[in-house]
Amino acid sequence: MKTVLAQLKQYKKDSFLTMGFTTLEVIMEVLLPFITARIIDDGLEQSDLSAIVKYGVLMLVMALVSLISGAMAGKFAASASSGFACNLRESMYIRVQDYSFSNIDRFSTAGLVTRMTTDVTNVQNAFQMIIRIAVRAPLMLVFSMFMCFMINRNLSLVFLAALCFLAVILALIMRRTIGVFREVFDRYDDLNASVQENVTAIRVVKAYVREDYENKKFRKAAEHLYRLFVKAESMLALNNPAMMLVVYGCITAVSWFGAHYIVAGSMSTGDITSLFSYIMSVMMSLMMLSMIFVMVTMSAASVRRISEVLNEKPELHNPDEPVMEVADGRIDFDHVSFAYKHGTGDDTLEDIDLHIRPGETIGIIGGTGCGKSSLVNLISRLYDASEGTVKVGGRDVREYDMEVLRNEVSVVLQKNVLFSGTIIDNLRWGSENASEEECEAACRAACADEFIERLPDKYHTWIERGGTNVSGGQKQRLCIARALLKKPKVLILDDSTSAVDTATDAKIREALRAVIPGTTKIIIAQRVSSVEDADRILVLDDGKINGFDTHEHLLESNEIYRDIYESQTQGGGDFDHAA
Repeated sequence: MKTVLAQLKQYKKDSFLTMGFTTLEVIMEVLLPFITARIIDDGLEQSDLSAIVKYGVLMLVMALVSLISGAMAGKFAASASSGFACNLRESMYIRVQDYSFSNIDRFSTAGLVTRMTTDVTNVQNAFQMIIRIAVRAPLMLVFSMFMCFMINRNLSLVFLAALCFLAVILALIMRRTIGVFREVFDRYDDLNASVQENVTAIRVVKAYVREDYENKKFRKAAEHLYRLFVKAESMLALNNPAMMLVVYGCITAVSWFGAHYIVAGSMSTGDITSLFSYIMSVMMSLMMLSMIFVMVTMSAASVRRISEVLNEKPELHNPDEPVMEVADGRIDFDHVSFAYKHGTGDDTLEDIDLHIRPGETIGIIGGTGCGKSSLVNLISRLYDASEGTVKVGGRDVREYDMEVLRNEVSVVLQKNVLFSGTIIDNLRWGSENASEEECEAACRAACADEFIERLPDKYHTWIERGGTNVSGGQKQRLCIARALLKKPKVLILDDSTSAVDTATDAKIREALRAVIPGTTKIIIAQRVSSVEDADRILVLDDGKINGFDTHEHLLESNEIYRDIYESQTQGGGDFDHAA
């Protein structure tokens, strides 16, 4: 709770103003029954018109003050709760941006979306109730009880007994429901994951006619969520009958004992009238407290889930005095091992000892799961090595400012991503100040200009979210052009030409040699034709270096590379070596 409330920030003032105006509203409302009693006892029963006018005007003024206070409290409560929710979402989003890949791996995308939407909305609603109703209800309860004790101490003991009974009932309900609501929001993640996966892969779903299967999977997740909500709400449903029992029990008891006091002459008609008003105020306060109890019970699970995101510490940090310049594109792996889960003993990469000169073109080839992508992720410090040292430009990557390093190590990831906006907007992710001429030159090098020129709006053509209105090959070429605009010292192409034909692939490689001759280029590929003209080729097998030499030497000395080459050149298609 402390972590979440720290995001209130500039809206603390609005929160305190809400509580202040709510307190004034309650004071006015509590005094109104007392004034009503005076009108009855001193005005009506004594036939004193001046007393009726005096107390009547006072009642109108107090009612007006109560009305204005309530309106102001509502205004500031809305401002504080909405601002609080805005700060929560922004802080969570900023925190996620700081995460390393290993941090992101701990949260599903659907889980993060649920936390920023459903969970934050729950906390927003609960906070608004707390600063408004949770202030109003206890104050109304305390002031009304105080006035009741002033009128008749013995009758007021009925309220104390009712409060103790209700507190026990609410505690039992809350204890049972908090755990259920925690599970409810975890199941929300599963539901959102099902929707996200289905919508993202809708073309595959339709191509394989799997609509019925996906519908059943979604229905299963939705029904599970339904059953959990029914279970939780069934427990909370006991709250209302308990409240009604207390309310009607108090009214009955006060009516019975109050009648005896009036007959005995120890209470006036005005006193019993105001006492009934205070009874209703106490009961309404209890009703409001029960509503808060329900909302807080639901939001407690949301608070926990939000705080998990905010308290997650990024595993990668800049050093105290980071290096702010990368000297060149030299890359050294000094006996590097890497595992996604440290301490498991299940290394993805094992004892990698590799040295690449500046400006070299290095090809990497190997079977699926051999660690190709994991290897290049260490160069731009998307992960840290478990053992050994990765160096770029002669310095340990952990010595650099991460933004400086990643600006000089440009990566075209295996999964190409474009964002909603024009083509030129997407290209300027590589360099936000790039001119149209620079963007066009990068696209020519990536062989993207040939399809862009055929589009009606050319470089100002709108790209849908995720690049759904361009083909896989077009998306790859745009991502390569985007990377070239950074003018990096190291360029990594992680299987980034798999969706283009071999002729275009050859053109792109030739253009890279001409456009960025001094840049170190690392090309991960499944096709031997994509890497055979590289200066040297790295063959990975089960996370280990199996060979590192030129194409000609590997054909002579490396069995895995020779098998891959022969299978592809003899018409067998791309070969995925089985380790």
